Amino acid sequence: MDTPLNNNHPTAPAATPAQEALDTLVVNTADAAALDTLAGSDVLVPVPDDATDEDVADPHAVALPVLDDPEGGQVVPVFTSELELAELLPTVSRYRLVPLAALASQWPSGDLDLIIDAASPHGLTLTSEGVRTLLVR
Repeated sequence: MDTPLNNNHPTAPAATPAQEALDTLVVNTADAAALDTLAGSDVLVPVPDDATDEDVADPHAVALPVLDDPEGGQVVPVFTSELELAELLPTVSRYRLVPLAALASQWPSGDLDLIIDAASPHGLTLTSEGVRTLLVR
């Protein structure tokens, strides 16, 4: 008896340019083209639960979702796709689409790291200094 092929499974979505840049940076953290691509990409920034509707509607301000890092610091998670966001933070119902370079140019001073696609193999964590120096291009 022949078993028919099951072609009902959707194929994995194609990687975004930001995800491809992250894959490159896993291998070579100094790849200028990948850094440029990443800096020019939009990322999904989860809207914190305590953000007001006015904060969300303001196109010039972004409320950062600050999470405690198990190592004692604080991190802001951002994502390259809805799938990446849903895998790590399935309860998040709202997000803002923000150019990464614009976010980096207004990054707060102090010890606040940025983590991009935290749950994926191409996840990248940048220190505050790394955000300001590597992504502001």
